Amino acid sequence: MSSVAAGEASSETMLALAAEWVPPLRERSAEIDRLRQLPQDLADALAADGFYRTLVPPELGGLGLPPAVVAEISEVLAMGNASAAWCVFIGATSQFTFAALEPSLLDEVLTNPDVITAGVFAPSGRAVPAPGPDGSAGYAVSGHWVFASGSHNAEWISGGVRICDSDADAASDPAADAAELDDAAVGHPPTLGRAFFRPEEIDLHDDWFTSGLRGSGSSSFDAHDVWLPAPRVACERAILSSPYAAEPLYRMPLFGLLALPIGAIALGMARACINEVIAIAHEKVPQGSRRTLGQRPALHTAVAVADVEVRAARNLLYASVEAAWERAQHGLSDLELRRDLRTATTHAVQTSLRVIGSMNSAAGGTAVFEASPLQRHLRDVQTASAHFMVAMPVMELAGRTYLDPDADTSGL
Repeated sequence: MSSVAAGEASSETMLALAAEWVPPLRERSAEIDRLRQLPQDLADALAADGFYRTLVPPELGGLGLPPAVVAEISEVLAMGNASAAWCVFIGATSQFTFAALEPSLLDEVLTNPDVITAGVFAPSGRAVPAPGPDGSAGYAVSGHWVFASGSHNAEWISGGVRICDSDADAASDPAADAAELDDAAVGHPPTLGRAFFRPEEIDLHDDWFTSGLRGSGSSSFDAHDVWLPAPRVACERAILSSPYAAEPLYRMPLFGLLALPIGAIALGMARACINEVIAIAHEKVPQGSRRTLGQRPALHTAVAVADVEVRAARNLLYASVEAAWERAQHGLSDLELRRDLRTATTHAVQTSLRVIGSMNSAAGGTAVFEASPLQRHLRDVQTASAHFMVAMPVMELAGRTYLDPDADTSGL
């Protein structure tokens, strides 16, 4: 597969490329799970095809695709392997912040135009002003970040930080982070940013031992007083003053945009499971039966119900993202659009969880073996559904906004 240059690939081209990836990803799923990360050759080839650059403006070396297309790419890749789709989406959303970077850092990052990035948005670290060995401005960064998907393949790994004014500020109680986030809701935004590390500057732990999304390599990492030059700690608010602030992409609801691919990945797995059961049903003759599984009325019903549930959830998800994208052409989304996107994404995940479970049950003993994509998708969707961005508390928060006019909506 060939390298895709900035801005040259259409939505149709990238979706066709994603479809080409489904068979090789599926074929290498056992290897991906065994390694507990993407094989480097797969990650490099996905990067060369542009999948990590989908959310970056063309002027910054990206493809600048609409969010609905980015979601559909995630959905298609997940039909082959959810861990691969997950790593791609994490890489793509970590590059979303390129608009906040100083030109000197961006030039350094893009020395490799097919750069693989990873990162954790949660502000689990602190950056304290500290001069470098030559007296240049910079920060001493410390922190512990979890669920750093794709980091084992990445050239750059970013971690969310609270940018402190002094050592005294940094030494405050960790609960101060939560307090600052609360302050943000009442008009006192914390100074949050992203620290950009080279892999050799951090301690990347081999601690990703899970039932699902095994190949995502979502390990934790630590930094201990790592000195970074000032441009490598980017303030998130810098996007608002960048030349790209008025771009529709940066007007999209941030949490909705970050969660969107999770819903799409879940739907891709659900569709793959329906297809797998249909394929099995033509050949499988259950024990004690003279008919194939596909001749059983109960399976006919199960497949039809699964299909309509996936189609309905998918239609809702894409309608919600298209509505938010249309609004982003003119300004920021209102509460209703933000809420609709978050709930549609969470609904897509919960629906997929139910459908994949029903397809595993329908396949019977065939689905219990590790070689079966059905059980792999079941493990993967169970793990994906545990992500806090698509867990049921999202529905609780959304419901509260209908009933309490003073509800804190910053989490939407």
